[in-house]
Parts: sequence; structure tokens; C-alpha cells
Amino acid sequence: MTGTYFDEPRLVLLTHAEARETVELLQDLEQLDPDGRGRTAGQLAADLARRLPAP
Repeated sequence: MTGTYFDEPRLVLLTHAEARETVELLQDLEQLDPDGRGRTAGQLAADLARRLPAP
């Protein structure tokens, strides 16, 4: 099987700034909805934040 490959470099899924903003927005959601999806959003935010390199 053959395929076509692009010569252009691939972009990262998220930039560092976008990832940080995502963490901040998830933390905001945690505060706005503490009884529903907030806890899950907070856990996801913490997990993503641990994966980001230090600024």
C-alpha cells in the first residue's frame, strides 16, 4: 500500500498558549459547576497542567 505524504511540517495539536488557556477555562468551569461536571473538568485541568512544560 502506498500513500501520499506532505512535505510541509505538521502543526502541533495545541500550541503552548492554547493548552494553558484550555486549563484555565476548565478551572473556570470547575468553579461554575461544582456539583456537576465541574469536578471532572477540574481533574482534567489538573492532568493537562501536569503534562505542560513549565513556562
